[in-house]
Amino acid sequence: MAKDANKKGGPRRPRAETPKGFRDYFGAEVTERKAMLDRIAAVYHRYGFDPLETSAVETVEALGKFLPDVDRPNDGVFAWQEEDSDWLALRYDLTAPLARVAAQYRNDLPTPYRRYAMGPVWRNEKPGPGRFRQFYQCDADTVGSGSVAADAEICAMLSDALEEVGIPRGDYVVRVNNRKVLNGVMEVAGVLDPADPSKFEHERGIVMRAIDKIDRLGEAGVRALIGAGRMDDSGDFTKGAGLSEAQADVVLGFMSARRDTGAETVARLRELAGGSAIGTEGVDELEKIAELLDAQGYGPDRIVIDPAVVRGLGYYTGPVFEAELTFEILDEKGRPRQFGSVAGGGRYDDLVKRFTGQSVPATGVSIGVDRLLAALRAKGRVEADTRGPVVVTVMDRDRMAEYQKMATELRQAGIRAEVYLGNPKNFGNQLKYADKRNSPVAVIQGGDEAAKGVVQLKDLFLGAKIAAEASHEEWKSQPAQTEVPRDTLVTEVRRLLGIA
Repeated sequence: MAKDANKKGGPRRPRAETPKGFRDYFGAEVTERKAMLDRIAAVYHRYGFDPLETSAVETVEALGKFLPDVDRPNDGVFAWQEEDSDWLALRYDLTAPLARVAAQYRNDLPTPYRRYAMGPVWRNEKPGPGRFRQFYQCDADTVGSGSVAADAEICAMLSDALEEVGIPRGDYVVRVNNRKVLNGVMEVAGVLDPADPSKFEHERGIVMRAIDKIDRLGEAGVRALIGAGRMDDSGDFTKGAGLSEAQADVVLGFMSARRDTGAETVARLRELAGGSAIGTEGVDELEKIAELLDAQGYGPDRIVIDPAVVRGLGYYTGPVFEAELTFEILDEKGRPRQFGSVAGGGRYDDLVKRFTGQSVPATGVSIGVDRLLAALRAKGRVEADTRGPVVVTVMDRDRMAEYQKMATELRQAGIRAEVYLGNPKNFGNQLKYADKRNSPVAVIQGGDEAAKGVVQLKDLFLGAKIAAEASHEEWKSQPAQTEVPRDTLVTEVRRLLGIA
């Protein structure tokens, strides 16, 4: 008999485990995430952006082939084929669906169209520590404006959103670059032919994905990837772009072009891309973005020009940006390191064109929700009420209607409350249940209390603190359980919860 089969030889029971690369989210995590997203949405709303929800499933054709890991099956997406019909896939980001929406509803939407979207996305990639196949994104995009003022607005809005959720200035920086500048450098390096953009396309893709990983791989790792290739710690070999040492020097020189001021960085980029028309155009755009942001008060303490920002996705056509958290945390081995990137985006003028055949300019940003929430937790800046409900205990089964009435009164006053619905025989188990629910208060009323018209309120948080810290004398002088008149139940619970 199979190990997992039941005693009667029936079918094997399914394993109660999360699929590899996925995870479950419980109460406090969901509450914290919603509170953070609500604050971000409020910023986007103030900037005039409208919410949009799209299907989790798109056709593979609509999604396109833009994921960084293009050598994996199905281009890194979870895909399946409808019978005698299209291939479908779970969306891998929130930008590709927006391009489909912009094309499908182009006659109904305003131009420009500003939208934000929040939700899960899925990527069929190798999972690892902190890297899951399903994760949340929070996007904001402007479709239909070719002005770099739209890019500057996205950067300013991203800065405001980070500060709104609790990341102060000094703990983050929004870094801005331009793909056109990189294309100019690649032209100078001999891996981009303006007369035939498809030539060296594969090599350029490898180069972009490699330099996007410079923070993780370092200069030596990037040089290996844009050269012959690189073997990682697990022994897996990644084929490189095949650039010569001289070509690699040009590319890496671009990566280190950042100077003390934005003006000095722009001047250095002009030198590097001076022989390229597209590169010069990109430098002009960066200069304009810096001017627009500076006029609004978004100086280098918040937003900087940084050539090291590339972004790995292949659909970017102009300015690109990335938000990096600059404070230190301890890694799994106790070593200090900077937290790193939590958001990124850029201009993608050709994405909607795939559907319409006409150029539709667009720019946007995506926040990695799980990473930003982890950063807020690491800094103790999660601003969400994760307390459980007030628990009305059951001392007498025959008085269930009265217990439900108490809970109803609390709910009508805006207080989370529930009646214990397990077996009430063991009162201690009811309090253990309340502790497991992270409940702040337990309401207790037996027959004696009912006869006197009172209830007992047990402050569970204070009780736990007293039990852990106080002496016997302090415990007696600071009782965590008080008796109050039944008709003051709501008022007294509000007091214990600190609700004005």
